[in-house]
Amino acid sequence: MAEWASAVFSGEWALGWSVVVLLLAGAVTVWCSVRLAGVGDTLADRTGWGEALFGAVLFGLVTSLSGIVMTTVAAVDGEPRLAYGNAVGGIAAQTLAVVAADAFHRRANLEHAAASLQNLLFGTLLAGLLGLSLMATFSPDVTVAGVHPASIVLVLVYIGGLHLVRRTDDPAWEAWEAVRTKETVEDVPDPEPDGAYAGRRTLSLWAEFAVIAGVVIVAGWAVTQAAQVVLSSTSLRAGLVGAGIMGVINALPEAVTSIAAVRRGAVTLAFAAIIGGNCLDVLNLAIGDLAHPGGSLFHAAGRDELFLTAAALLMTTVLLAGLLVRQKSGWFRLGFDGWTLVVVYAGTMVTLGV
Repeated sequence: MAEWASAVFSGEWALGWSVVVLLLAGAVTVWCSVRLAGVGDTLADRTGWGEALFGAVLFGLVTSLSGIVMTTVAAVDGEPRLAYGNAVGGIAAQTLAVVAADAFHRRANLEHAAASLQNLLFGTLLAGLLGLSLMATFSPDVTVAGVHPASIVLVLVYIGGLHLVRRTDDPAWEAWEAVRTKETVEDVPDPEPDGAYAGRRTLSLWAEFAVIAGVVIVAGWAVTQAAQVVLSSTSLRAGLVGAGIMGVINALPEAVTSIAAVRRGAVTLAFAAIIGGNCLDVLNLAIGDLAHPGGSLFHAAGRDELFLTAAALLMTTVLLAGLLVRQKSGWFRLGFDGWTLVVVYAGTMVTLGV
């Protein structure tokens, strides 16, 4: 028993078991994400935060926990490129999750229904954070107490962005506002929703929210250990493993919770969970930089990781264009932005695999 426990916690797994762990962790993540959609939607109304802010911050934090653990564990274990690839690969995969959630919103494109100033600002914040991470890679390779200064800048910019988003309700601001159409779904708080969560106390919902967060953390650790075995046991490149395996599983919480939220009619929450989770995933680079014992994580990134970062930045730009244009429908119910996201992501994965 002691030898078995040692093998489990040291990550000395066979390749076959590692694949099983990846599949099992993905399934657990999906189940947690479905539960999280209902709990998060109810808490967003009861707290008065609104779907956009709650979804981007607390909802985004929980759905990003697995990615945070993956990046941290990979960095500590001396796999900086795997850590970096997981963070930016998760952003690319999660952005594609908008297309999956859009398929379940039958009335109009999700970008049309969920267009709001807050979602636009979160998208702009995401583009800025990705740009800063690229600048950090090409900056001087210096660290202060083992941390690159860009990591501190990323955190400060994120905090400043949240402050800006929270001020959008200030009546003194003459801010942009999405024109209401019959397909626009407004975020109207409903503190006593119908269904399974109607009679539950708020404290009970917060407790379930915390338990789900714990399960997601464990799943993230297991995925990292399994991915390292796959990387060492195959000829796959770190960029492809980080983006194509860890990144996809990292994106599962956002994708599933967004689909579940759309089915509940909480389209603003669905969109905010994706784009807010992406902002937090950029901060994974700062966390990985802190955990990496070999210097700056940004300068450990290779050609594949930088290409992946540029792809995530491009996909974010496309998403912002979709929010601004607000196309109601397109080919097979997907707008120009949805099809562009599919093409960019597919091209990115093919390029990484060549």
